[in-house]
Amino acid sequence: MTGKRFVLALALTFAGGAAASTELDAVRAEANLEKRSKLALDNAASALRSAREAYQAGDTATVTAKTDEIGESVDLAYNSLTETGKNPRKSPKWFKHAEMETRELTRRLEDFAQQMNYNDRAILDKIRARIEQVHDELLTGLMEGRKKK
Repeated sequence: MTGKRFVLALALTFAGGAAASTELDAVRAEANLEKRSKLALDNAASALRSAREAYQAGDTATVTAKTDEIGESVDLAYNSLTETGKNPRKSPKWFKHAEMETRELTRRLEDFAQQMNYNDRAILDKIRARIEQVHDELLTGLMEGRKKK
């Protein structure tokens, strides 16, 4: 019985990872880079909700997979905005949106970490640091603009 449960849990974990990949592939298919950034941040928020639900259910493997998806989504959003080649200071709309969303995502991750067991919080540390770094880079771009070459 225990072996069957393990195999089922393993299959569900891989199926969850495949679904996450499919969702991000759909986001990557968006041709408009600004909209792609927004969709990626929406996906990150959705992955955070899923991670909370998985943690409440006691599924730490899914929590880890979802936190990885959050990181991939935030990186995709940031890279999409930088690929536009636009100066954040002159065209701030999407950059400001991403800055506000990453700030909110960081706040929600901190709340989630406070709800977690102390020993489980390490799962979120790496991803929270990366999102804070992206937020700081977005904010710097909005305040200073892009560096001239």
